[in-house]
Amino acid sequence: MHFHNGRIPEEYRRYVGRKVAFLIVLTILLAAALVVAVSLGAANVPVPAVIKSLLGMETTRQTEIIVWNIRLPQALASMVAGAGLAVAGAAMQSILRNPLGSPFTLGISHAAAFGAALSVMLLGGGIMGSNAVGAIQVTNPWLTTFSAFVFSIGAAAAIVGVARLRGATPEVMVLTGVALGAFFTAGTMLLQFFADDVQLAAMVFWTFGDAARASWREVGYMTAATFAVAIIFFANSWNYNAIDAGDETARGLGIRVEWVRTSGMMLASVLTAVIISFLGIIGFVGLVVPHMVRRLIGADHRFLLPASCLGGALLLLVADTGARLLLAPHVLPVSILTAFVGAPVFLWLIIRGGRT
Repeated sequence: MHFHNGRIPEEYRRYVGRKVAFLIVLTILLAAALVVAVSLGAANVPVPAVIKSLLGMETTRQTEIIVWNIRLPQALASMVAGAGLAVAGAAMQSILRNPLGSPFTLGISHAAAFGAALSVMLLGGGIMGSNAVGAIQVTNPWLTTFSAFVFSIGAAAAIVGVARLRGATPEVMVLTGVALGAFFTAGTMLLQFFADDVQLAAMVFWTFGDAARASWREVGYMTAATFAVAIIFFANSWNYNAIDAGDETARGLGIRVEWVRTSGMMLASVLTAVIISFLGIIGFVGLVVPHMVRRLIGADHRFLLPASCLGGALLLLVADTGARLLLAPHVLPVSILTAFVGAPVFLWLIIRGGRT
């Protein structure tokens, strides 16, 4: 693209303007969804009261407790988890040049489930209690969380290790991930077969991804991980654009393709592992959101990655709010809703054809 006399061509300015406008619209929608999500529930809090409370103005004691102690941590947890899973999925799809790239399809989620089941079964992490919101909690969550994290990082390391042995091609990474997913699923089923009733219930409940589990502390950890990894991905957006054009082209531009691929894969896996180990398995967000966003905003990663963050946050926040209200007073884990909605949407995207 030639810039005459140092001026940016009108066409390019319009191109960037459209993308930026899309990001601004997503941000406004996300802010509105957050306020609505916090206001809805068993005890409805009027929207003006929610806004006052969030801005630190004077409200009733009851409003403060509902907003800050119960609903806001859950809403923020679903936003951060959605943003993290979606940006990890978008990066994986680019790095692997494969539309099926996502933490869920590469077996990392299955490895986390196995780690959690192992902790519940062998390390005594698994007697359950129920908290104020009605979410099931594992009594020793840190042990279970740590075990899930270790196994998902192990799975990612195995994918990268095999890729290094065989050359870091996208095909090798995807096939290794699928094989590991099958292996860890079998391992989890074996543990479930030998588990007693209480352990089995704890294992099954852990795999239900549920944002209600997160306290302020967990939200803080997830936010730090999501922010750090997303910034690195944004900084690499030109590299991902080049890899999209093909490995040879990227190498011709001086990009160390194998390094970008393996480091990106590990970062996406670490971020996914952090979110999954705190909230349980939430599928389809990392797979569907990048596809939907790419349809709307194009494949330029400078805009695709931030839009995936915002889109993932919005989707999971809306899904979590829906899951809370759908069977009230029972709280449906959000992962059930994302799978129900995600699968048909993904099929529709496939049937629509074009570059998915």
